[in-house]
Amino acid sequence: MLPTKPTRRPMHQMTRELVDVVMGRTPATCVIRNGRWVNVHSGEIIPNTNIAICGCRIAYVGPDASHTIGATTRVIDAAGRYLLPGLCDAHMHVESSMVTVTEFARAVIPHGTTSMFIDPHEIANVLGLPGVQLMHDEAATLPINVYVQMPSCVPSAPGLETPGASIDPDDVAEAMRLPGIIGLGEMMNFPGVFMNDSNMHAEMAETISAGKVIGGHYASPDLGLPFHAYVAAGPADDHEGTRTEDAVARVRQGMKAMLRLGSAWFDVAAQVKAITELGLDSRNFLLCTDDCHSGTLVNEGHMNRVLRHAIAQGLKPMTAIQMATLNTAIHFGVEKDIGSITPGRYADIILTSDLITLPIEMVIANGQVMVDQGHWQTDLPTYDYPSFAKNTVKLGKVMQPSDFYAAYAPDQADQATPNGIANVNVIGIIENQAPTRALICQLAVHNGAIWPDMHQNIARIALVERHRGTGAVVNGFVHGFGFNVPCGMACTVAHDSHHMIVVGTNEEDMAAAANRLSETGGGVTLFSAGRQLALVEMPIAGLMSDERADVVAAKAERLIQAMSECGCILHNAYMQLSLLALVVIPELRISDKGIVDVRQFKVIPLIG
Repeated sequence: MLPTKPTRRPMHQMTRELVDVVMGRTPATCVIRNGRWVNVHSGEIIPNTNIAICGCRIAYVGPDASHTIGATTRVIDAAGRYLLPGLCDAHMHVESSMVTVTEFARAVIPHGTTSMFIDPHEIANVLGLPGVQLMHDEAATLPINVYVQMPSCVPSAPGLETPGASIDPDDVAEAMRLPGIIGLGEMMNFPGVFMNDSNMHAEMAETISAGKVIGGHYASPDLGLPFHAYVAAGPADDHEGTRTEDAVARVRQGMKAMLRLGSAWFDVAAQVKAITELGLDSRNFLLCTDDCHSGTLVNEGHMNRVLRHAIAQGLKPMTAIQMATLNTAIHFGVEKDIGSITPGRYADIILTSDLITLPIEMVIANGQVMVDQGHWQTDLPTYDYPSFAKNTVKLGKVMQPSDFYAAYAPDQADQATPNGIANVNVIGIIENQAPTRALICQLAVHNGAIWPDMHQNIARIALVERHRGTGAVVNGFVHGFGFNVPCGMACTVAHDSHHMIVVGTNEEDMAAAANRLSETGGGVTLFSAGRQLALVEMPIAGLMSDERADVVAAKAERLIQAMSECGCILHNAYMQLSLLALVVIPELRISDKGIVDVRQFKVIPLIG
């Protein structure tokens, strides 16, 4: 197979060519015959439809395209199958997949995804604007539509974490001039918005003046005045809702509610009731994944997985498809290019024999048949990352087991004995959701240190500074992993500042895991009883692998299996672990500054 070359041409360059094909003066590049047209504009399914393609765009959709067929035209018989627009992911982070943009595309194109709206704020936290530029440039080499949002909050919460790099309003202004930048990434610093932080408002002003979309991220359950102030400032969508009332509030205020199904975030079922039970207009709802790891993508699917899930929650298939195609295109102002099978749009088309189970039988992107019956018909170009994007894990020292002891340092007024029980602020994981609970648990104190308790399902958690080599470690405790054997797991994907996060029940294994990632340049690994059980190397900014998606998926599956062998009971523990340092989602998190109470936006003592 030869590498495919993207030849997406702007509409204004192609109008005469498209007209010539429609009029029969020039043969079509490709004609699809005898399909059932899923028309997302009218809500109809129209049988016996033909599509004539001219290069990268659709020229004609109607009952007869025979006049456009010439000697060089490729003719595809749909044999009565449904013709769907290529699927759009309204909000996602490539880095969460553990692979590069190219390998992400390789994983999702067979599942029918042809358009993605990506926010590369993970790499921005490590490399700043140059990292965003790298992903922007890589996206431009692909045959699918990868629209890039400029990260807004780097760091996500100033004063509560220290990233490896930062983004300021000047960076945003510069990025808005790049051709592939579609808007501003999720505005996570929602307190900064309603408290009128000058930088946050300057970034939004640059985006508004450029005529582009501000992405939202309002992670608080408070729908009072702070929410209303946030909406007034300009964020146009939000994917952080978890309740029916969240979706209702956003849509009523003119936002688009993005319903999320990722590897570990299951937020569609509760919010879709706003449509299925309350009757809200589905045009204001979009579907997205936010975060999916490579194992999910390769083995379960991408937006086709989200569609199947949404339909299972009671959405009509047409409605769900509109929420994953046209609604998204309209929201970002690119409906003249993507989101429907209509003349002038890019020829991004799926053939499937069933609208409920959605087997993806053929994928056409940019006018080219990419995948047929699961078999690639072309290939994707390789993309090499420069050396400055690697070797970013700098611990400053070899980690020792003693680095992962949580010192017992009570307040002077605390009369507790050195050996006894302490009330400890513990991060409580919520299965399949991004928020956590703020727990106060009683843990044993021995020899001046606090100890985890497997009987209470409480493990150690640590944040190791990895950008500047300070050797600093913040220790705490987490409830919910279910580890029941000595083990330690380390990961350099720790949203959003991406220091190294380490969790476990045994300090020796935690130190071994941390040191292993220092050697590999980043990734995620699990040790138990001194033995490495799993490793996914991610040398690109400590966030992404340089291997193929299927290879990374196999390693990710082994990681999940190894975690289960250590007693882990979470559905997708890797994804849950990676968000435990995200200091803009309630309730408790860990950062390089300490234990953060996101309800109050302040660092609190470990002792409760």
